[in-house]
Amino acid sequence: MNTVKAEKAAGHGLGDEIRTWWAGLSRPAQWAVGIPALAALALLPLFPPPLLDTPGTSFGGVMAQFAMYALIAIGLNVVVGQAGLLDLGYVGFYAVGAYTVGLLTSPNSPWNQTDGGWLNSDWAWLACVPLAIMVTAVSGLILGSPTLRLRGDYLAIVTLGFGEIVRLLADNLGELTNGSLGLSGIAYPHFGESETRPNGVFSAGNVGAPGSSNLIDRANSGTWWYWVGMLAVVAVLLVVGNLERSRVGRAWVAIREDEDAAEIMGVPTFKFKLWAFMIGAGIGGLSGALFAGQVQFINPTGFNIINSMLFLCAVVIGGQGNKLGVIVGAFLVVYLPNRLMSVAITDDETTGYVQLAITVAVFAALLVGWRLRARALAGPWRWVYLAVTVLAAVYAVLLLSSVLMFYAGGAQSLGDLKYLYFGIALVVMMILRPQGLFPVRQKLLAYGRQIVRAVRRPAEAAS
Repeated sequence: MNTVKAEKAAGHGLGDEIRTWWAGLSRPAQWAVGIPALAALALLPLFPPPLLDTPGTSFGGVMAQFAMYALIAIGLNVVVGQAGLLDLGYVGFYAVGAYTVGLLTSPNSPWNQTDGGWLNSDWAWLACVPLAIMVTAVSGLILGSPTLRLRGDYLAIVTLGFGEIVRLLADNLGELTNGSLGLSGIAYPHFGESETRPNGVFSAGNVGAPGSSNLIDRANSGTWWYWVGMLAVVAVLLVVGNLERSRVGRAWVAIREDEDAAEIMGVPTFKFKLWAFMIGAGIGGLSGALFAGQVQFINPTGFNIINSMLFLCAVVIGGQGNKLGVIVGAFLVVYLPNRLMSVAITDDETTGYVQLAITVAVFAALLVGWRLRARALAGPWRWVYLAVTVLAAVYAVLLLSSVLMFYAGGAQSLGDLKYLYFGIALVVMMILRPQGLFPVRQKLLAYGRQIVRAVRRPAEAAS
């Protein structure tokens, strides 16, 4: 009992207990637990829980978008979270991967290879995926070779410029990319073609049959793309996890903590930073290829700098350096706007004014409470009080704008304000939990499992 109390006093919470339990399992036991968990996640779009469903939009499509964002978050986590390189233009690699598939398979492209070229339309998308990964990895090499000698803000500015250069090139090279009109008719996997689904299960026309007992018939095109994305996420996690435990991963950690000290100790920092940039770029290209195949249409507006900020937001919220944490961050970035898309701030002007009066009263009470007693609060409660006060003020401003500019049919939905509440979330997290929701834990990267067991075995025998 005293040991348990001591551990709790030392700051061990539920997350630490789950992490310790997972680390204590053997590799086969981890697979025995992980495979059923992955199966449950795979069935989630087919049987969405009522509270988790997204009214007004396809839950399968939302989960497909989440799978692509998860890949992006993992790739960006290699660059930002593991190697410590601030990349603000990661959307450029995402665009390169998407346009590689689009230029080779779209009828609007002069480089189309599916109309009598060396690509067959049935398997053109599958053939273009490794090409997209290689092209984006090479683009990471070309960008990183002259720029990775920069650090901090200077590197961030250069990568930001790269993302904008890719978007502007796609917009201005009209003869090649069709400019702002974009590339349509991009190839996708022609799998499961039948009389009921003449274009296959991956076609956008596959809306599924929600009432069917057959899981294959029940799945729509978004669900199928989600399953493909899940397979890609698992494969990338295995590769990145093995790299993290290798000499490369240890070098990334050393560079992230102190690049000068790592270089003094003999770590070739430039080479390993270039490795991180190329691997992250390749993963971003894979996600771009998935995006192009799913929507079958791309144009420059889908690769603006705002999307790059959302990608970075997923990594920061989830926890830089934690592979599973950034996946949770990607889910929040994708799911919350779609879930709140059907939620309006107010339904009519009268209700809006009543809510505004109540919110202003609550905000005034919080300010008075801060002047009288709350200023003396200590620890995290002080910051929680300040966060609630800020949220009340923001909600009052939103209500005021909604009732002043109210139109028939309801006010603006909360889903349209995603940049606002993600920005507020980042500010609050930087104050209360700068390490993210699931911070990375420093651990032994080489022979960690064997060493931990060797240390625990004498203690367990003694007890």
